[in-house]
Amino acid sequence: MDRIFQVLIGDPSGVEDAVVKTAALFITAAILFRFTERRTLAEFAPFDWVAAVAAGAIVGRAATASDTSWLSATAALISLLVTHAVLARLRFIARIRRFIDPPLKVLIRDGHVDRRNLRQCGLTDSDLHAVLRQNGHQSPDNIHLAIFESKGAISVLRTNGQSGSA
Repeated sequence: MDRIFQVLIGDPSGVEDAVVKTAALFITAAILFRFTERRTLAEFAPFDWVAAVAAGAIVGRAATASDTSWLSATAALISLLVTHAVLARLRFIARIRRFIDPPLKVLIRDGHVDRRNLRQCGLTDSDLHAVLRQNGHQSPDNIHLAIFESKGAISVLRTNGQSGSA
C-alpha cells in the first residue's frame, strides 16, 4: 500500500516546489514571449511550431523535474527564443528563406488542378474542393490561381480578381 501511495502522491514536500517553479516558469515564459514578434497560430511557419512546442516542453519538464532549476529552464527558454528570433531575421536572406520556409505550390492555374503539386502538399481532391467551398466556389473552373502558401493556408484568386484564403 505504501508503494501505491508513493506512486500516486509522491513526495508531498516536492509539491510546493513544483507549484512555485511552475508559476515562476509561466510568468517567465509570458514575459519572454511578450518581447518576441507577434504571430498568430494561423501564421506559424514550421520553425514557429518547433519553437512553440520546445518552449512548452521546457516549461512542462522543468516545472516538475527536481533536477532542473528555474534558472536553467529560463536560460533554455531565452536560448530558444533568441535562436528563433535569429532564424526569423535570417529568413530575409533568399537562400536561407528557401531552406527554412517551404516553397509556394500552385494547386490550380486557370481552372486546371495541378495533381502533382496537390500530392506533394499531401492534399486530396476532397481537401481542395473543401477549401474552394469555404471560399464560395463550386469548382476550380473560375479560379485563376489557388496557391498552397508556405504557412499551410490556401489562397484562392478568381479570374475576375476576387480572392480569399483558408
